[in-house]
Amino acid sequence: MPFDELWQGGPRIAQAENVFRLGSDSVLLAFFASQIRARKALDLGCGSGVIALSLAFQNKNLHVDAIDISEAAVELTAENAAVNGLSERINAICGDIRLHRELLSAGRYDLVVTNPPYFAASRGKTASSREMALARGECACGLSDILEAAAYLLRWGGSFAAVYRPERLSELLCKMTAAGIEPKRLRMVQYKAYSAPNMVLVEGRRGGRTGLKLEPPLIMAGEDGSDTEEIKRIYRR
Repeated sequence: MPFDELWQGGPRIAQAENVFRLGSDSVLLAFFASQIRARKALDLGCGSGVIALSLAFQNKNLHVDAIDISEAAVELTAENAAVNGLSERINAICGDIRLHRELLSAGRYDLVVTNPPYFAASRGKTASSREMALARGECACGLSDILEAAAYLLRWGGSFAAVYRPERLSELLCKMTAAGIEPKRLRMVQYKAYSAPNMVLVEGRRGGRTGLKLEPPLIMAGEDGSDTEEIKRIYRR
């Protein structure tokens, strides 16, 4: 199976047709979440394990549980962990996030990360398979389910980090607060400085006080279409 490198000398990622593929959203979320101090993390809806691998690769003291409802995704995450010598620090779990109370212990994690399905049920492009439908849309697990799980599994004061669609930002922030995860840090992602945002990165804290920090936007490309210096640092180019 062919492998892609996230950056030269970095994690090697195998991909599969029936598992959500590596994208900039997962890479940028891993960079955003790597700024949060943690020793025990959980990736909700891990796909091929990109976020878990990147976080574990950058933080040598971090242990990551990675859960997905897709057996193919869990198998691929475990394979990617093994290829990168991270099997002892990445534990791939097959399970339904909605059954989190049966699968995992309350308050176990310092950090919960997720690149969740972006589209509400029956919205967005038609997926090519059941696995891709689960990854793209909320046909099996919605935003409220994810936040309920995150609130249960985070320790008091633990952090939640997500990448999401800007048009659903209000919904995300409201549901975070309702779940007891107070939004604390927000960063828009734009292709160019004058482009409308196409992603949003959000950090929240379980039991946190109100007070949201808006960070400067993450600009991916300059006027000529070349990578910005920040993108070069993220991808270590």
